[in-house]
Amino acid sequence: MLQINKITITQYKNYDFASFDFKERVIGICGLNGKGKTNLLDAIYYCCFTKSYFSKTDALSVQFDKDGFRLEAFFENDTEEQKLVCIHRGAGKKELLLNEVPYEKMSQHIGKFPAVMVAPDDIELITGGSEERRRFIDTVISQMDAEYLQQLIQYNKVLQQRNSLLKRFAEQGKTDWPLLEVLDEQLIVPGNFIYTKRKNFTADLIPLVQKFYNQIAANAEAVTLQYESQLNTGDFESVLNQYRQKDFMLQRSNGGVHKDDISMLLNDQSFKNTASQGQRKSLLFALKLAEFELLKTNKGFAPLLFLDDVFEKLDDNRMQHLLHWVCNENTGQVFITDTHKDRLEDAFKSLQVKYQVIEL
Repeated sequence: MLQINKITITQYKNYDFASFDFKERVIGICGLNGKGKTNLLDAIYYCCFTKSYFSKTDALSVQFDKDGFRLEAFFENDTEEQKLVCIHRGAGKKELLLNEVPYEKMSQHIGKFPAVMVAPDDIELITGGSEERRRFIDTVISQMDAEYLQQLIQYNKVLQQRNSLLKRFAEQGKTDWPLLEVLDEQLIVPGNFIYTKRKNFTADLIPLVQKFYNQIAANAEAVTLQYESQLNTGDFESVLNQYRQKDFMLQRSNGGVHKDDISMLLNDQSFKNTASQGQRKSLLFALKLAEFELLKTNKGFAPLLFLDDVFEKLDDNRMQHLLHWVCNENTGQVFITDTHKDRLEDAFKSLQVKYQVIEL
């Protein structure tokens, strides 16, 4: 079983210096808003992903008026304890050491300590644009497949170069066809790799999402999900040629896997337009639990699970179904935050699980 035993936080968000020991598989974190419940989860998440779940840049995670932060965490998988240290020195300087050995690339760490976060703003996964759903897919596959992450980094690098070139064409009023064709070729190889991996991944993901949705919602509503890609109907080269005129006009690349999406329907209608709040939240949790299951199957052990402020988001019935699954059926370590200590303890007692509550 993967678990985190301890974390020491220095100058991260609202923490000046704090240390926490985690003694049980089920951990409740309670305290009033602003006390640092979410930031504690985020610090652990940072140790798994080398980035914050909530802040776009490392600079936003540094405590106000400080120059950097340091996180030190002790993870255990079965019997072996491993020490991870993350140091951000400001001005983009970052170090990551596992058992005192520094990583050459941050990307080498992804997937070492897999984790799944569920937070209030994640509803954007259902109601937001395609970028949110692509990020979701990429985060899961990258934890299971190191090669996927490298191909994704390469694709995004070439895409950026291609977009810069298209802008230059417009500014200078002339085109450099051979250079565009070289970039197209460089885009096609990682693009095809990403498409194949996403297609296989969503084929596994979708039936799990449907199963979990029906469990959480406790009904048999017809939820349909589908992987949408321009490559579903044509090869990458044809797609690039098809959008070339539009690319020149808009000065950016319109064809490729960076436009992929997952469509979601409820009884054959657009899910985000017709679903109730409860249905949206049920689908969000279904997506996250499916992510959890796929990581568990791939890794051979359960990832860490973080549930931030979920009591406010679900009705009692749906909450009971969810907590039973994450605390009783799941064998991995789970962290749950709430503003009410009594509510947390009552939930854990009714589930008859051993637990630890940390009060902030």
